[in-house]
Parts: sequence; structure tokens; C-alpha cells
Amino acid sequence: MSVEAVESKCRTVGGTECSWCRGVRGGTGIAVLALLTSKPPLISNLQTALRKLQNSHPILRSRIHHSTTEATTFSFVTSPTSSITIESHDGAKILAGNENDDGVSPFHRIMEHELNRNTWRDPSADMFVASVYAMPDATASVVVLRLHVAACDRTTAASLLRELLVVMEAEEEVVPEGEVSLAIEDLVPGGKAKKPMWARGIDVLSYSVNSLRLTNLKFHDTKTDRFSQVVRLQLNHTDTKRVMAGCERSKIKLCGALGAAGLMAAHSTRSSSKKYGVITLTDCRSSLDPPLTPHNFGFYHSAILNNHVMKGGESLWELAKRTYGAFANAKNNGKHFSDMADMNFLMCKAIENPGLTSSSSLRTSIISVFEDTVIDDGGEKYREIGLEDYMGCASVHGVGPSIAMFHTIRDGALDCLWVYPAPLHSREQMQDLVNKTKAILIEAGKSYQD
Repeated sequence: MSVEAVESKCRTVGGTECSWCRGVRGGTGIAVLALLTSKPPLISNLQTALRKLQNSHPILRSRIHHSTTEATTFSFVTSPTSSITIESHDGAKILAGNENDDGVSPFHRIMEHELNRNTWRDPSADMFVASVYAMPDATASVVVLRLHVAACDRTTAASLLRELLVVMEAEEEVVPEGEVSLAIEDLVPGGKAKKPMWARGIDVLSYSVNSLRLTNLKFHDTKTDRFSQVVRLQLNHTDTKRVMAGCERSKIKLCGALGAAGLMAAHSTRSSSKKYGVITLTDCRSSLDPPLTPHNFGFYHSAILNNHVMKGGESLWELAKRTYGAFANAKNNGKHFSDMADMNFLMCKAIENPGLTSSSSLRTSIISVFEDTVIDDGGEKYREIGLEDYMGCASVHGVGPSIAMFHTIRDGALDCLWVYPAPLHSREQMQDLVNKTKAILIEAGKSYQD
């Protein structure tokens, strides 16, 4: 075999990937998929399955290399062979001393622990890490897959779970694919990302000035080192069906209703008009040239920032149509491509100069939400193989929103994770907002009950 056939391959990261590389070093962009199993996994089988996934997706067998001479230069260095090793941990040691943590389950606390394990401060670190935690009662285990967001957007995370379950049952070998896919900037259709220099300058200035005028949630602690925590918003099947019917009648996606309900909950304690920022993340795969599929792992989302004035007294469906309409109009005008460089530039500037944000909080908006909903109807199959529950999200305690929403419809019921920076915001504060948001959604859904 030739030297060329076995040597590692290297690709410099693109603009969006570079933003995440810089963000992860400060704590934002650590993606975690945590699986609660009713029986301990057979480590050898799990490791074989994960190596098959690495063979199918070169970015999973890559390392993120940070140049020691150029502070903003990062590269993917891809090994020709899979090599993941599963870390084993005693869950009791992680959970010790946190038994009374606001009723948060042991599974939830293990997931939060992994969400704050940052191995990417090193100059060269694996993009993909796997761990298994033995739980104290010996009746369950937690399998955690942790990835750098430059390698894993939300579509990748959903595909990773589906493909993992498939390869664990399959016996065939997978022929390794050789190179990491191109960066999103290299796949944008011709002319879509172009913008005159004067227009780019005006837009960057507009984003910067407007961001200083945006209203934030009340900060709890702006001095203490931050970490990410999660609260969970869940609706039953009936309430979910009603909310989805309202979205269909209003001709909006679920993200519009979730974002609007979150804004209403956040504004409920205000007595005057306030302006809030909402970031909507959209998967660009199908619009790229050539188009990509969910099988193409990596980060291929783009962000659109819209500002919304809340006066109080808005109905959910009125507000949802207004906020979703603003996003849809921006996307129809191609701003997810034309403003991509601007958003990356502003993200990096906030990282470099936290003082430009309110209380040096690094908050870029009040809420971020994904345009598309992950639909998962695999509950029965999951239970057959011992998968009791799972949670997937990414950290936000560096630069980012106050609330990052990761929503899924599982077997017909809404499951939405809210990730937030603590102690900038407290769990009590976020749980209160979740309760208000849930009540708003349920009440609005009653208009569409059978």
C-alpha cells in the first residue's frame, strides 16, 4: 500500500466552522447526544458500531488542529482509519453531592456534566468522543456521544442516532470514505453569498447597533464562571396535536409558535414595549450546490437574526405569524447566504470583545430556535433494544443566546430542551419561563381541540 493511501488528510476549516472553533474554546458548541439504556451496553459491540460510523463519515475520525502560530487558523486532520475508544466512568462519582439538585434526574445531570467537558481547548483534539456511565443502581447506563459542533449540526446529530441503531444490528463492513465534505461556504450556489462592500458594511453596522438595543432576560450572576444547564419542556400527545394544528392553520412551522411563546413568557413581567432578538437556524443542505443530504455530516446550518418589538397583550398565533413571517421573508430573500459572513464576523467580534454585549454577557439574542422539527417515531423500537430516553443539544455558555431551543416531536409528543448559560441565568428562572411557555402553548392550542 502506498504512503499516500494511508496518510492523514487535512482541510482548513471554512468561515462558519472557524466561528464554531473559536466559540467552542470559550464553551459554546459542545454537542452532546446522551442515551439512557435499561441495560449496560456491550462495549465491544458499541465500539465496533462507532467505528463503522467513523468509516462512513470522515469528519468523525478527524481531529481539530489549532495552529500554534496563527490564533485563528484551524484545520480538520482526518485519519485514514477509525480509532475511537470508549471511556468508562462511574456515574456515582459524578452524581455525588448533587442528589438534591432541584429534582433533576441522574440521567439529566450526567448529560449536563458532559455538556461542560471541553477537550477542545487543546491544540489538537478528537472531534468525536464516546463515554459510558454506569449508574449507581446498576439497572441502567448512560451512553454519551460528544462532538465538536463544527462536525455536528442538529441534522447530523439526528442522523447519527438513526445510523448508530442501524449499524449496531448490521454485520457488514463499511468501506471508509476518504475526505471531509467541503465547508458550507464552498457549496453556496453562485452569487448567493455576494454582497456589495458598502451593503455589507451597512448591514454589519446595523446588526451591531441594533444588538446594543435588544432586551435581555434578567441576569442572575454576571461574575462567576459559566457553564451550560438544561431544562425540559414537554407536552402530551393531545396538546402537541392541537399546537401543530394551530401551526398548520396559521401556515407557519412549529419553530414560530415556540419562539413566540418564549417571547411572550419572557416579556410577561415587563410593563413597556421592548425589542428582542431571535435567531433562527436553517439547514441549508438541500439548497447547496451540489445539494447535500442528512448523510453528509458536518455543520451546514445558517443563522438569520430578526428583531421583534413586544408591547404586551399579543396572542400567540398573531405573534407567531409575525415572527415566523419575518424569518421566512428573510430566507426567501437569501439572507441565510448573503448574511452568513456578517453573522460569523459579529460572532467572532463578540468573542474577542465581550464588553460590547450587555454586562459582558456574550448574549447575542434572547432565543435561538431551529426552523425544522426533528420527527422521531422510533419509540417502540427503542424500547425493544433497551433505549429508555435520550437528549441531544449543544452548550451555549460562551457566546450565544440566553435560551437555545432544541425541539423534537417524539411519537407525537413535543420534547424541547432549553439550554442556557448558568449562573448568568438560574435554573429556577428558566423553569419558571418553561412553565409559562408551556401554559401559553396549551392555552393557544385549545382553539384547535377536537
